[in-house]
Order: sequence, then C-alpha cells, then structure tokens
Amino acid sequence: MPSLAELFEKQTGTKPVSEVQLTVSGSNRKYYRLKNDTISLIGVIGTSVEENRAFIAMAQHFRKKGLPVPELGEVAADEMMYLQEDLGDAVLFDYLLNSRKTGVFSSEEKAFLHKTMEMLAKFQVVGAQGFDFSVCYPQPEFNERSILWDLNYFKYCFLKSTGLDFQENRLEDDFEKLAKELLKAKTETFMYRDFQSRNVMLKDNEPYFIDFQGGRKGPLYYDVASFIWQAKAQYGPQLRDELVDAYLRSLKIYMEVDEDEFRRVLDHFVLFRLLQVLGAYGFRGYFEKKPHFLQSIPYALENLRALMKNNFKEYPYLMKVLREMSELKQFKDVRLHRPLVVTVYSFSYKKGIPHDISGNGGGFVFDCRAVNNPGKYERFYSMTGLDEPVIQFLENDGEILKFLNSAYSLVDASVKRYKDRGFTNLMICFGCTGGQHRSVYSAQKMAEHIHDQFGVEVNLIHRERNLEQTFEEAKD
Repeated sequence: MPSLAELFEKQTGTKPVSEVQLTVSGSNRKYYRLKNDTISLIGVIGTSVEENRAFIAMAQHFRKKGLPVPELGEVAADEMMYLQEDLGDAVLFDYLLNSRKTGVFSSEEKAFLHKTMEMLAKFQVVGAQGFDFSVCYPQPEFNERSILWDLNYFKYCFLKSTGLDFQENRLEDDFEKLAKELLKAKTETFMYRDFQSRNVMLKDNEPYFIDFQGGRKGPLYYDVASFIWQAKAQYGPQLRDELVDAYLRSLKIYMEVDEDEFRRVLDHFVLFRLLQVLGAYGFRGYFEKKPHFLQSIPYALENLRALMKNNFKEYPYLMKVLREMSELKQFKDVRLHRPLVVTVYSFSYKKGIPHDISGNGGGFVFDCRAVNNPGKYERFYSMTGLDEPVIQFLENDGEILKFLNSAYSLVDASVKRYKDRGFTNLMICFGCTGGQHRSVYSAQKMAEHIHDQFGVEVNLIHRERNLEQTFEEAKD
C-alpha cells in the first residue's frame, strides 16, 4: 500500500517536506497536511473503502457541476487513501467563535451565513442532477429504516442513559408517526446529512463544503435543520429566520416553493435532527468518553426546549417524555440561558447613579431634570410621582409624556434584541434632583410599559423612596 507521501510525489513530482496530522472532532478518518516549498495538499486515510468511494464519486461529480468542494487529487489503488485540495484553515465554526459566545453577529458574519445557506440550496438541487446515488454509503436514500435507526439511537444512547422511566411501546408509536411525517417530504435532491459550520470552509470569502461522504438522496429540510439548529451555533430566533429566508430565496431559483408549508415541515425535521444529535452526543460522550460531545448537550437541550413550544400534537407521548427529560435535575441545573430580567431604578443625582449589581455595566440612564419639576410647588412636597395629583400635574404639562415616548423607543429596541440574543440583564435608570417626583413617575411607567410589551420580569426600585416592586415574567 502506498503512503500519502508517495501519492504526493506521484501527483506533484516532488516529495513533501512536512506531513502534519490535523485535528478532527467526530470522524474516525485521519487527515494530514503535506507540503513542500510551493505546494500544500490534504491527505485523507479512511476506515471504509465504501465510504471513500462515496466521497470520491461525489467530489468528482460536484466539481463537474461547478460546486464549491475541494478538488480531488491522487487516489490509492485500494481507495483507502487519497489527496485533495488544501482549502486552508479557516473553518466557519471557528470564524464565528466570539459571536457564538455572545450571540451578537456582525454584518459581515451574517452576510457569509446568508451566502452559505444560498449555496446549500444550489448544492442540494444541482448536486443531485445526474448523480448515481447507488454509490452512497451506508445507504443510497433517506428512508424509514434510517429514520428509525436515528430515533432509536436517541432512545438507547441518550434517553435511557438519563434514567427516566418511560413506556417504550408508546414512544415507538410516536416514532413511527414522526417517520411517516418525514417521509411525506420526499424531494429528488442531495441530502448532505452532516451539514454544519465545521464542514464549511472560508476561501476568498466564499463558502466551500467538505466531508459530504455521508450524503444520499433525501429531503431538503434535513440539512437546513442541521445547519441552523446546530447545537453550539447560538444563532438566535431572528437570525435563524433570516437564514431560512435566505435559503428559500435561493431555492426558488431551482423549484417552486410553498413557504408556509416549508416552514411547517421544517419544524418536524428540526425535532428529528435534535433527537439524532442527542443520540450522537450520548454515544460519543457517555460510551466513547469524549468530553467535548457532553459539553454540547446543554446547547442541544436549549434548542429542544424552545422547539417544544410548538407542541407537536401529533406526537403526544414523545412530547411528554421530552418535557420530562429536559426538566431532569442533571439538565435543568445547567441551562444555558436564564430569562431576561430588567431592573428599573428611580434615583436622585445628588446621591449618584445606581450601581449595576449584575456586573455587566451599561444600560440606560435618563436625565429627567429638564422636565417641569413638581417639587417647586409646596403642595407637592410630601408627595411622590406615584401620587395622583403629581401624575396629573406631569401629564397635563405634557413634557414628561414626550420624554417617555422617546425613552420607550430606545428601550424597546434593546429589550427585543436582548431577548433575541439570550442576554439576561438590562438596567434602566431615571434620575432627577431629589429622586421623588419626575424620576419616580418615569421609572414606574417604564416598568409597566416593558412588562406589558414583552412579558419579561421587571424589578422596579425607587431607591430614594425605599420602595420595590416586581413584575413577574409572563408564562406561556
């Protein structure tokens, strides 16, 4: 059997001066970078000749179709190793590292994600044209057997490991219903199957797709669900919607699309994909003892909790089991996101701006001192901004209403974005001279407004009056 170095020499006419193994996350395949002074190639050693043949056939076909995949190089006679184009080291998953931590994505990052989803639609449709799916490994097509394999993968490798008691026959009934629903969505397209940001490279600001050897004929929805709901992607609801929109705009170039029906079906594939990845994390983490897979479990469970708000009445017992599972102590205690809590203060500038106890700093501080002051009048000396005579004075004057409308506009935008991004704390302060009339009125109105508009928990503190009030988070 030839070595990768011998394949390199056969392809380039020169020997490599270095051969470095590359780190991979979940694959048993081994990757090496082979270089000389002017040429760099990636060498791959597989564990299955059938899987290698699938990749080789796909890579050749996709390149002929003008799709962005690495160019295939020399292949060993036994097909157990081969060379391919070196696309560099810029992986989309790493490119988005800081943004995934904060949930805040730059316009450039969003543009690249949009471009990736647009290319996915082309890849799925154009890549399927004229392709011989019989070479796919381990199966040529997405079918009931593969669905039930994945669902039972979840059951045996994840669900049973939690210790949760459940009735297998009732769970299997809902598994069969889910399988039938997924199979209704058949399309004559290429299903990547492992489409996620670790399998997208950046080269010349364009997305290139790698590691597609597990692909087969299958429905479009699976890859959309895999990418946008990837456990650690942290895209957030608004960005997810944007990415689905970008995908659909591109897909319409190649076929007719009913957008409402697409989104309805997509939810079922997201559910299926989340169960499949939990099975994979359970197997890789609990059985193969690979800790970074266990670290992904809380992210997948957060996605699952959010998705279950759709109810999925078609699968009542499955939903019951998933809700009980997601609330188990070992998972509940490691929730990634606490709900947003807004703290609203009134204060006196004489005593300083309130300290942000969350430790995040920032927030809004509104200066009410330009508004006509009730405190100038003796009849209001003993009253606060909560008393009706003061309220009538401020509102009849009208300045405070214009002031608050401007503040509402600023704060509403931030609360919405904080919720979308999973932030947990926002502080809003209203200050006036004595912290008694204008600031108290404004803080009270802002707290009521935020709770009415967004249903989040609001802690209202009138610091100089020593008064506190909590508006509880509205439950779904």
